Amino acid sequence: MSKWQYTQGLHELGNSTYAYLQPDGSWGWSNAGLITDGDASLLVDTLFDLKLTQDMLDTMRRLVPAASHIDMVVNTHANGDHCYGNQLVADAQIIASQKTADEMVEGIQATQMATMLRQAPHMGPLGKFIIHAFGPFDFENITLTPPNKTFEGETTIRVGNKNLQLFEVGPAHTRGDTLVYLPDERVVFTGDILFIGSHPIMWEGPTSNWLRACDRILALDVETIVPGHGPVTNKQGVADVKEYLQYIYDEAHKRYNAGMSVLDAAQDIPLDRYASWSDGERIVVNIATIYRELSGDQTPPHHANLFAQMAPFAQMS
Repeated sequence: MSKWQYTQGLHELGNSTYAYLQPDGSWGWSNAGLITDGDASLLVDTLFDLKLTQDMLDTMRRLVPAASHIDMVVNTHANGDHCYGNQLVADAQIIASQKTADEMVEGIQATQMATMLRQAPHMGPLGKFIIHAFGPFDFENITLTPPNKTFEGETTIRVGNKNLQLFEVGPAHTRGDTLVYLPDERVVFTGDILFIGSHPIMWEGPTSNWLRACDRILALDVETIVPGHGPVTNKQGVADVKEYLQYIYDEAHKRYNAGMSVLDAAQDIPLDRYASWSDGERIVVNIATIYRELSGDQTPPHHANLFAQMAPFAQMS
């Protein structure tokens, strides 16, 4: 599917555009990007904790002289594995959609993640799942560093002489998902609109927005697609995610109409064709979001409850 190996570190995509990949792409192991032109530089997303982000920045600075100072950052969305490292580039212009900026302030903070991890050994099966998902990361000493420039809908920014287009496609995975498109390079960074090789997780929805986001990517003149998690892909990877979302929506809709609970539906929907994809427990969140959508329930997702519901479904070593 991809001519780039899925290995840890910085991968040049051509014309001073890079992907920073973190296998295996499961919980918290997100991708980022670097775009340079002359002395100008832009970082697409930071990572889940300060050590990982510092290691990434050190790698970029060692290999790409323009990365010695990061001028701009785009946060594709508000999940911590794409923004908790912002404080290490706090002197840059940090750009995000307005909805992402709001969610970054109102959503789950690193201090809460740190507290949850400290309590996890005393929380039974839920605690075991929390350690499985988040144990590798260090959430201590992280200072919330929100965007200092926001946009709504679409905007164009320049890195040196390169034009970048930002397309807001949320709410879908989160409230304010953004695509970062380089038309001349035929590259797009999708944030968590794409998970390749693992089940996507739909915290916000609606499903129709996420399907439209996939269509937006498929309509672009693009050859190289960097997902939020997983290996660099192409349009087939987008089509696979779109097919998954449509399948889960259709199957959940049938079970909603039949009066099945979220957990019963999660156990009932066959995932055979996605057996090789990791993080199958996310089906619980996806069905819960679809049920809220079908019922017209406007209450925001309750993350703690959803993690407790996912825990029994998780495959943990």
